[in-house]
Amino acid sequence: MDTNSFIFLAGILLLVSILASSLTVRAGLPLLLVFLGIGMLAGEEGIGRLDFDNSNLAFLVGNLALAVILLDGGMRTKTSTFRVALWPSLSLATLGVVLTTASVGVFAAWLLEVQLIYGLLLGAIVGSTDAAAVFSLLRNSGVRLNERVGGTLEIESGANDPMAILLVVMLTGMLQSSDHISVLSFLGQMLQQFAVGGVVGLLGGKLLLVVLRRVTLVEGLYALLIISFGLAIFAGVNIAGGSGFLAVYLVGLAVGNGRIKQLESVSQVMDGLAWLAQAGMFLLLGLLVTPSSLLSHGLQAIAIAAFLIFIARPLAVMICLLPFDFRWPERVYISWVGLRGAVPIVLALYPVIAGLSNSELLFEITFTVVLISLLLQGSTVPQVARWLKIIVPEPAAPITRFSLIDDIDSDHSLELYEFLVQAEDVRIPSAIVQNVPSETVSTPQLVALVRDHQPIVVNESTVLTFGDRIWMLLHPEDVDDVAVIFSQQASSSFILQNFFGEFAIRGDASLLDLAKAYGVSIDGINEADTAAELLQNQLGKLLVVGDRVRFGNLRLTIRQMKGNEIEMIGLKLQNKRT
Repeated sequence: MDTNSFIFLAGILLLVSILASSLTVRAGLPLLLVFLGIGMLAGEEGIGRLDFDNSNLAFLVGNLALAVILLDGGMRTKTSTFRVALWPSLSLATLGVVLTTASVGVFAAWLLEVQLIYGLLLGAIVGSTDAAAVFSLLRNSGVRLNERVGGTLEIESGANDPMAILLVVMLTGMLQSSDHISVLSFLGQMLQQFAVGGVVGLLGGKLLLVVLRRVTLVEGLYALLIISFGLAIFAGVNIAGGSGFLAVYLVGLAVGNGRIKQLESVSQVMDGLAWLAQAGMFLLLGLLVTPSSLLSHGLQAIAIAAFLIFIARPLAVMICLLPFDFRWPERVYISWVGLRGAVPIVLALYPVIAGLSNSELLFEITFTVVLISLLLQGSTVPQVARWLKIIVPEPAAPITRFSLIDDIDSDHSLELYEFLVQAEDVRIPSAIVQNVPSETVSTPQLVALVRDHQPIVVNESTVLTFGDRIWMLLHPEDVDDVAVIFSQQASSSFILQNFFGEFAIRGDASLLDLAKAYGVSIDGINEADTAAELLQNQLGKLLVVGDRVRFGNLRLTIRQMKGNEIEMIGLKLQNKRT
């Protein structure tokens, strides 16, 4: 195939995949499944008749793509979620992978009638959740999970690759050399993977932040600088014996949570590059597989997928989350969203490249397990979240943000925000309208009101209409309060009231006064008890927005948090049947 033919086919495959993705959104199917399916259709047994069997190239592209995806995923993960999700995620990313590997390994060895070590190798290949699938589906599902669940799933998917890769490499090496690896040797390698990857990733992220703040480039080059730096860290850490996947995720985490002027434009470019990486990777992996070969062990693959989804993953999740304050619906959902995607397929190439005797069998079963996971679990992510009632309403937020002044000290940072008005008959608070710009911005300042692409003169009598765009100068800590005024106040008031309740009280409100006001028994309530303490005593210390308890005929729901402290609580009157 000549150069032009290759470029033509690559462009057509990407074009068809992207256009077909709009149909899958309507059908509720994962977008990643489209890219995989298009690749299979273009393969040697599909309509494209492309004969592709270069495992080494697929492995290289897969690793590059995963590095980009993890870098972008890290940039979109907020460090605030670490407050409630870090330790549960690490438990799932380490012990959870080992437990899944062991249970699936034993079951697969019995079902396929192969040596236990081959079963364990298959268990290790499918033992980790996939970052590309999790990031993509959670952020495009149309639902917002509470911080504890969403953060746990995202951090787990970004941190569990080192354990899975270590297990696959170790088991593959044992099959190649027949040498036995001691438990101490395995633990040493695991510690090295996490230590080198973690330290270099964190230090590399801080270094990249310094570079971004001090180097002036053409705007379009900042994203390329981040990509190139991330790939260099990824490869360098791998060469040093650490986990490049963990390192590149931490680099993205540092950049995404750092204050840089270019973050908004960089995020948009990174999002496109991450989608390109996902599309290219899944297309290539789809080309690599021969669909007819999947049928030869189709029933066994379906049985292994069912065991993984309904037994192995839930068992591992329940054990790993025992020490943590998760509600049962949250545990069930985390076990259900154990999505498998490109990572297991890329890991399945390790034994193929090593030339192991059962490598084709392992690859075919892995591919089928991924297909079933994307079809069954991936297509039900939003429905199961609604069924288990672990979603929270979308918060008010600006649609555009530009950093004007950056400083580590938030008191000296200043940003320009654009808000979209989503309600009728809303007025701008007079304190904002009357505020006169000065050298020091201490309160929110109105910059412009745009209606139908035309600037509008604003005064105290100005009434906003749906679709108006408000531009304001704000300190970052004031954004949430201002966003409520314009973005989500009236249009979603019914949803907010139904979820949080008709009234809002402060977290330090007297529990005794609350009980007397609403006719709740005061037995056992002290004068110093607060509403926040009631929630903490019943639910634990690591609370998130959306957590709720019953208090007599009241339902108390956390509405706003500041760090570990409850600031606002929603109050909803309920009858005895609800």
